[in-house]
Amino acid sequence: MTPRRKKPPVPLPPLDGPFVAIDFETADNGPDSACAVGIVRVENSKIVHREAVLIRPPRERILFTYVHGITWPMVKSAPVFKDVWSKVAPVLEGAAFLAAHNAPFDRRVLSACCAAAELTAPALPFVCTVQLARRKWALKPANLPAVCRRLGIGLMHHDAGSDAEACARIVIAAAFPGNATDAAG
Repeated sequence: MTPRRKKPPVPLPPLDGPFVAIDFETADNGPDSACAVGIVRVENSKIVHREAVLIRPPRERILFTYVHGITWPMVKSAPVFKDVWSKVAPVLEGAAFLAAHNAPFDRRVLSACCAAAELTAPALPFVCTVQLARRKWALKPANLPAVCRRLGIGLMHHDAGSDAEACARIVIAAAFPGNATDAAG
């Protein structure tokens, strides 16, 4: 039996430029079914922009209300992804990377929603804060509530804006120890 090798630390992109944390909530199992997005921009280790927007998903049936509390009546008159994205995409200008907790999920949702809307998905790399928390602080479990408890970060889990802000604060804490909770801009 070969010994397990310790994983190298997650390389954190340089924080000399801004980054954006993003979180999606979805209506159903389709990755194109975003029903909310949270966006938080960080510059010089300070949060400078927060935004959370409800999105009208492509199908009326919302399977995950029990997770995030979003219902069809809440989103039936909301803008579709294409309109929401045209409003929030400028927040990504000049960002070095996108951060997300369980980044493969948010990357897949962003790509699918952009494809469905005939938009080009941003070419920014993603930093996964699940992996970051596991490797930086050896946290297990590394789900968002557990990481937030460990770092003293407030969280209303499955609220897209709160989840995105928590993710931003995790990156700040990893890069600038002691700054997770005092990073408000």
